[in-house]
Amino acid sequence: MAVLGTKVHVPRLRRDLVGRPRLTARLSERLDQGAPPRLVLVSAPAGFGKTTALAQGLARLTGSRGHVAWLSLDADDNDPRRFLEHLVAALQSVGEFSEAAGLVAASRAPDLALTSVVNELDLQSGGIVLALDDFHVITAPEVHEMVTFLLDHLPPQAGLAIATRSDPPLPLSRLRARGELVELRAADLRFTPDEARAFLTGVMGLDLRPTEVAALESRTEGWVAGLQLAALSLRGTHDTSEFVADFTGSHRFILDYLVDEVLRSQPEASRRFLLDTSVLQQLTGELCDRVTGGDDGAGRLEALDRNNVFIVPLDEHRGWYRYHHLFAEALRARLSAERPERIPRLHRAAAEWYAAHGFVEEAVGHALRSGDADYAADLVESALPDLRRRRRDVMLREWLTALPDEVTRERPLLGTYLAWTRLVEGDLEGVETVLAQAERALTTRRPVAPAGASLATSEELRTLPATMAVFRASAAQARGDTEAMERHARRALGLTGADDHMARAGALGFLGLAAWGRGDMTSAVDTFSGAVLSMAEAGDVADQLGSTVALADMWVARGRPDKARRVQEDALATSRRHPGATLATLADLHVGLADVLVEQDELEEAAAHLDTARALGESASLLENRYRWFVASARLRRAEGDLDAAAELLAQAEPLHLPGFFPDVRPIPAQLARIRIAQGRLADAWRWAESARALRADDVSYLAEFAQLTLVRLLLAQHRADGESSRLDDAAGRLDRLAPGAVTGGRDGSLLEIRMLQALVHHARRDEAAAIAQLGDVLATAAPTGFVRLFLDEGAPMTELAAHVDGTPVTAALVARLQRTAHARPVVTAQEPQTHGLSERELDVLQLLATARTGPQIANELFVSVNTLRTHTKHIFTKLDVNTRRAAVARAGVLGLIRPL
Repeated sequence: MAVLGTKVHVPRLRRDLVGRPRLTARLSERLDQGAPPRLVLVSAPAGFGKTTALAQGLARLTGSRGHVAWLSLDADDNDPRRFLEHLVAALQSVGEFSEAAGLVAASRAPDLALTSVVNELDLQSGGIVLALDDFHVITAPEVHEMVTFLLDHLPPQAGLAIATRSDPPLPLSRLRARGELVELRAADLRFTPDEARAFLTGVMGLDLRPTEVAALESRTEGWVAGLQLAALSLRGTHDTSEFVADFTGSHRFILDYLVDEVLRSQPEASRRFLLDTSVLQQLTGELCDRVTGGDDGAGRLEALDRNNVFIVPLDEHRGWYRYHHLFAEALRARLSAERPERIPRLHRAAAEWYAAHGFVEEAVGHALRSGDADYAADLVESALPDLRRRRRDVMLREWLTALPDEVTRERPLLGTYLAWTRLVEGDLEGVETVLAQAERALTTRRPVAPAGASLATSEELRTLPATMAVFRASAAQARGDTEAMERHARRALGLTGADDHMARAGALGFLGLAAWGRGDMTSAVDTFSGAVLSMAEAGDVADQLGSTVALADMWVARGRPDKARRVQEDALATSRRHPGATLATLADLHVGLADVLVEQDELEEAAAHLDTARALGESASLLENRYRWFVASARLRRAEGDLDAAAELLAQAEPLHLPGFFPDVRPIPAQLARIRIAQGRLADAWRWAESARALRADDVSYLAEFAQLTLVRLLLAQHRADGESSRLDDAAGRLDRLAPGAVTGGRDGSLLEIRMLQALVHHARRDEAAAIAQLGDVLATAAPTGFVRLFLDEGAPMTELAAHVDGTPVTAALVARLQRTAHARPVVTAQEPQTHGLSERELDVLQLLATARTGPQIANELFVSVNTLRTHTKHIFTKLDVNTRRAAVARAGVLGLIRPL
């Protein structure tokens, strides 16, 4: 998608601009030292001249001493990839950033490109400042993290400058303490009486008495926009004294009044031009002509610029402009009040112009605001294949949800992908409802690609029935309905042709997941490997490599962590050989490999891959995989003996887990229960068992296996605590019932775990001969394949028993490693219960939040006011790092903070 050049032009300063040496002096001292400040922050409300002040202050840097790379931000830049595209384009306007530009063009993970930006900044000669204007429009945490990364890693000759209406979530305190921050606030930007006089009499050409200037300066409190509006209104006023005397009120009402005065003084043609073009974020002559139907747009823009009518030039060639934000908002409000019927037509004209010039994002935005939903839907359908290829998932979701339901219902392609957004949001009922609507639309009329759409859109339409079946399979997976998932996946496969590689990949993938969910690992690996091959044949390298994360999990279940490691290492090697691929799953590959390395007790290498994944950021990970980093990190922390950190990481993973993508074969609550057992917090583990399906001794399904094996560990631990022999009988019976399914399903990994736990049961019964013989067989099978943590996580009982095992040199080597590691990294076996900083009263509130009671009902039960309850709730949210009641209850459950009712 094209980048508007005007976003990366430094605003042109007017020749008659009021000089403000007191502001520029703030920067001069640092620039005279040979390097820009690390951060220049210009933060003030709207209308205080932040953009002009920043451009004035940085003008000293331009020329032989250095350069300014400027980026004017808008709300669409909340998309991390779009932001990065524009950031690199701004830098390219002042220097050579070819490597970063190449990574962005190839849609590589954003943090790879950011690293390249830092490296190439370090190679630039002279100082360079990256200026980000209107930063307050950025609300996406991912973009804030990218800017923080830049701040933390800028070379000495580079700096960052930000103009914003509110302070950004950046490490300002740290920079301030280090003397690396230069700040300009509203108090600094207000015109002094002398500056107000220079502006009103010099720039605006008004003949005012000193008392009148002083009155206006006082009543606007130096507010630049207010002074400018007042000056424009005064130009047509005969009695300036009366005007100044009546000039009172709040900024909002002043603005409404003065804009009315400005418009009244304009000729009708100019007035109409101002109103019509107010729908545009950026202005150029040709675009304005398309919107207004005139032929003098460029001339009118130049005239407005000459007359200083709240217009800001965006380049040195007087080609692009924008209105002052407050002025534009007032114009749009006036347009809505006077001629609302024109607004849709104006947006439609703008959308057509942008679409014709290749600016798809701007085109869709105006099309949506035009009210012509069918035209907007045409643009979205045309852009959909490219959005999928480039992983612009956030943008696709925003566009689809912005379209009216009646439009998506009539367009099966959009309806199908709208169902996908429901799946991501966890609305499983909504998935089927929307898919059924899309299916009806597909059968009632033959959809055709919009005019001008690519062949890829036609292919999407042709394979739509298979895509619908794949999405139904995914929804069935989320519900835990393995039978339905397999049925839908087989239907999808039957609807594909030999060359429909992506559709076949989806069908085969869910057939593999269905086999995985029912525990048939032989079929699961074979079928899912076929899906990965189909992705490769389709040329979809990103999905091909991303799918190896699940394939590696399957290999571990088959008892081959060594094979899982090779699969992940090969995937990372392939990613390096395909620099042009859309690798939005690169972080997932590092996490998957780290998880296998933890099992093999290669902890330093695992930590390095997890650090790499974190540095790559969320944009390099699929939504459904983002919880994996926390789970793998929890396994690493447990391996290092830090059980508290492991529990906390699992608590953070729980709300990120999205059902519907992979079988939940290792539920996070059960993983946390294993941590509680290792900590000696058996009461917490029993509370989990009572709420889970683990107590059902007859449930031997694969999806219940992890919970059953967790309960066996709990029974063993409880026996060590109370000596009750019935615990061992229960554990032995569960293991006996689980073993046959593991054998028939080809789940050698599960079988090793079952046999290992059986050896520990024999050990607990003091049947040492049976225990040693059984463990010896298990170690002989496990050692060649790379299982290590499977045994180490059992702690002292395993270490004691393994010391008596004799066997092959391979087995002996594993036993020796278990002994060394157990002494080097002892596992903590008991911890005091934690409240995570919650007071007793907050714990009481949290307990009631887990019920169906309303806020007033909870307040009444606790004998407190609703306001007091809100205060407690706010404190709970802060301490648990959540934003909603539902998330607080979920996190508290994982942390063991909620008592059983």
